[in-house]
Amino acid sequence: MRKRIDIEMGVLSLMVVLTATSVWAEPLSIQDREAITRLGSAQGRSENEITPLLDHVSKAGERGLPTESLLNKMREGLAKGVEPKRIDPVLRQMTSRLESAHEVLEEAKGRGISEGNRQRAVETMAEALARGATVDEVRELSRLSQEGRHKATQEELAAGAKSLAVMKEGRIPSKDGAALVGEGMKQGYRSSELLDLSREVKRRGSDFEEGRASLKALREQVSRGERSDRLFKDDDRSGSGGGDRSERGGRGDRGGREDREDGSRDRSERQDRSGGGDRSDRLERPEKLDRAERPERSDHSGSGRER
Repeated sequence: MRKRIDIEMGVLSLMVVLTATSVWAEPLSIQDREAITRLGSAQGRSENEITPLLDHVSKAGERGLPTESLLNKMREGLAKGVEPKRIDPVLRQMTSRLESAHEVLEEAKGRGISEGNRQRAVETMAEALARGATVDEVRELSRLSQEGRHKATQEELAAGAKSLAVMKEGRIPSKDGAALVGEGMKQGYRSSELLDLSREVKRRGSDFEEGRASLKALREQVSRGERSDRLFKDDDRSGSGGGDRSERGGRGDRGGREDREDGSRDRSERQDRSGGGDRSDRLERPEKLDRAERPERSDHSGSGRER
């Protein structure tokens, strides 16, 4: 009797594992394959050229990785007329980042970070790694976030990693940025609040760098429970912390440009979850490459022949 119970429990455990795997697996649907193949065909690409790319994306989905960003990158490349052989290395690089993101999030889960929206967490973490966050920094954020009463999710950890990467783009030291983001996570900042905080810090990067503002004071405000939308109200009214009018104007112009750049980047992320934000993921139209390689004509007549 005991042996029978053990066998039944073993079968049940196996079924649970297989069910969990199938839930996370996201192989391509027939509709997705057909739509991509039609798009490639419209650009003069044969099915034999497209199939390896589709197989790569499908295998990534079967390993539990989100495939939307990979599919969108394929669509982007084919629509621009990019050759499939040039799309392939971009997909491989994106897949590598998604795998790294998945691994670091699973490690954090094992240390007490709750799951949350898994797909969004993986995509956001992949972008954070692409923008300069490191695995060690993610581990530090995970550790800091668990010092408070709020139980952070994987999605919040990913947003925290992206926020730290954004701050580093504004020349904020990693240690100081991690302490600030970690404090926000301890205080229960939502993902959107962490990202808003990082953009404001990046916009004022020169103020922190030159001593006109203090990251320590900002972290203390966060530790007292002040929310991200209230942290910089006084600075905005007073002209961002001192200096003459021309300095404030210059910083304001730079900040405005950076805000617009970040806003544009975030809009493109929502439209196309590319899994990374660096230049190596971009697929340029072939004519742009041809234009750069095209030799200049020897005269201005348009014929190129000597008279």
